[in-house]
Amino acid sequence: MHESEEVNITDENAVALACGGNPEAFSYLYEKNVTRIYNYIYYRIGSASDAEDITSRVFYRAFGHINSYIDKGVPFSAWLYRIAHNLIANWHRDNLRRKEVPLEDHLDLPHKADQPERMLEKNQEMILLLKAIRRISADRQQLILLKYLEDLSNAEIAQIMGRSEGAIKSLYHRALIALREEMEEIGYKSE
Repeated sequence: MHESEEVNITDENAVALACGGNPEAFSYLYEKNVTRIYNYIYYRIGSASDAEDITSRVFYRAFGHINSYIDKGVPFSAWLYRIAHNLIANWHRDNLRRKEVPLEDHLDLPHKADQPERMLEKNQEMILLLKAIRRISADRQQLILLKYLEDLSNAEIAQIMGRSEGAIKSLYHRALIALREEMEEIGYKSE
C-alpha cells in the first residue's frame, strides 16, 4: 500500500471501510467491540472457554458477512449482539444439560482494607444473583445484562433486540419481577 492510499480509520468511518473490504477497519471494529461481546456471552453462559469460542465465532461470522452488512442507523455493535444472541441460543440447544460453573472461581478477591465477612456476604449475593439471572428466560437475561453489564439505554437495547422502546420497558419490568421471584425461590432474603 502506498503512503497516499492509507486511510485514517475512525469510529465514524470504520464500518463503511470494513464493508468495503478494508481488513484494518474490521480489526478496528473488533478491538472496539470484542471485550463487550465476550462479557455479554460469558454472563449468558457462564463458561470462559465456551465464551471465548463463541466470541471468536461471532467475529468470524461478522467478517464473513461484512460485505452484506446494511447500515440501518443503529450501532454496529447491535449487529454483533444479534449474532452473539443467535450463537448463544444454538449453544444452549446443543448443550441440553446446562453446565454449572463454580462462580467463586471468578469473583474478585477481597482487598486488604475490606472486611472479610462483608466480602463473603457480597460474594454470596453475587453467586445468588447470577444463579437467578440464569434461571429467567433468555430475552430477560439479555435485557438485564445489556442494561446493567453494558449500561445501555432502553433505546439502544430496543435496537439490539429488535423491539420498540415501549416493549423493552415492559420486558424490563417483567424481568425485574421474574428476577425477584427467582431470588426468593433460591433463598435470597433481602433485608
